[in-house]
Amino acid sequence: MRRSRRVKIVATLGPASNAPEMIERLFEAGVDVFRINMSHSTFDGVKKLHAAVRAAEARFERPIGILADLQGPKFRIGNIAGERVTVSEGATFRFDTTESDGGPERVFLPHPQIFEAVEPGHTLLLDDGKIRMCVTDKTASRIDATVLVGGHIASRKGISLPDTVLPVGPLTEKDKKDLDYALRLGVDWVALSFVQRGEDVRLARKLIGQAAALMSKVEKPAAIADLDEVIAHSDGLMVARGDLGVELPVQRVPGLQKQIVGKARAAGKPVVVATQMLESMISSPVPTRAEVSDVATAVFDGADAIMLSAESAVGQYPIEAIHTMDRIAVEVEADPSYSAIVHATRTPPQATAADAIAAAAHTVADTLKLAGIICYTATGSTALRVARERPGLPVIGLSPVVATGRKLALVWGVHCVLTSDPENQAAMVRKACRIAFDEGFAKAGEGVIIVAGVPLGSPGTTNMIRIAYLDDTGNPVAEGG
Repeated sequence: MRRSRRVKIVATLGPASNAPEMIERLFEAGVDVFRINMSHSTFDGVKKLHAAVRAAEARFERPIGILADLQGPKFRIGNIAGERVTVSEGATFRFDTTESDGGPERVFLPHPQIFEAVEPGHTLLLDDGKIRMCVTDKTASRIDATVLVGGHIASRKGISLPDTVLPVGPLTEKDKKDLDYALRLGVDWVALSFVQRGEDVRLARKLIGQAAALMSKVEKPAAIADLDEVIAHSDGLMVARGDLGVELPVQRVPGLQKQIVGKARAAGKPVVVATQMLESMISSPVPTRAEVSDVATAVFDGADAIMLSAESAVGQYPIEAIHTMDRIAVEVEADPSYSAIVHATRTPPQATAADAIAAAAHTVADTLKLAGIICYTATGSTALRVARERPGLPVIGLSPVVATGRKLALVWGVHCVLTSDPENQAAMVRKACRIAFDEGFAKAGEGVIIVAGVPLGSPGTTNMIRIAYLDDTGNPVAEGG
């Protein structure tokens, strides 16, 4: 199941795609990682999805990643008498702590954290930003606001506060239970919602430990303000453009997407671009031209992965959506301008042996026109450093650890093969050449570069480069160090 592209595809599972046979078809169509949305999943449902993905993995003999996406805190207003009212621009509207049905002038707000943190001048958004208000006054039990953009307010609609850092962590009691269950099942990535600052990620790490890789969803303005710290404490990032586009002016989102992708790449952390990438394919077998350009932009930016949400979870054409995303990525990566655009944001290697060797491997491979870069990696760190370089040739990750293979399913350009560690350096070269040959990455007469840590199997010791050329049986005929 070798992919003909380097960017990876994440697909959300749901009613349209949760049958085991559909999961297999989606993998064949191009999915590398399956996302389980914990907001809409029961424990029994999660268990069945996890088992179906693992069954597909066994059938295709290729590591498949599973991403559990936690719901995070949700803030909603109380009930409205008659279920909805209309508020007009310029009117004053009050949020209070009185537990009674709301009306055209007030509504119950059951979240004391909001009363604690909001200040006059802050913006309030209701119903995904359709209603916009500005706070004019507050006490411990009420918030008065002027309506800037009016419309209909319905019972239990969500409320967002883009200017306010709320005194809440990203994990609710539901999230903690969901997290515990997902980790016991054995998911590979956990996506953390409602991240406001790096400290949120650090606290979540204490709960997760090393049981799974931690991905921070960048969806709050506060997270943008503390982006460097968020990245530093995360294993990966997700550009959650839907919520970003609610809490920030939509015209800012494309620039922020480039900023987040660039910073994540510089740090060597996988980054996923998500939300509404092929939205029209929920009900149409073909995308709009604008959606095609949107997907292409993420690929040109060098994102590690691009994600489908409702398109694969509840859409009418999940297979077609995957095929479409795959074809767009293949076409972009074959474009003559692709390499120059991807490397326009390239950053110098960090001052570590692993980064220096990864950069050197890229340069040597390009100079000698080698067929691929082969990384022996126990934890995935060697493959991550090589992928950070965005080399213009295949990256093959060889690992004895199945969890590492599943984690690397999300990483740009890495084709992971599960294999035991060789007993010595000569066997290391033979095995690398043999796998590159068998997997179709290198032919007789072509060369590969091998990156590893010696002694083999020692995490964090990337310290060696070898070059080898293949004979007509896939064995090395010459090598250098």
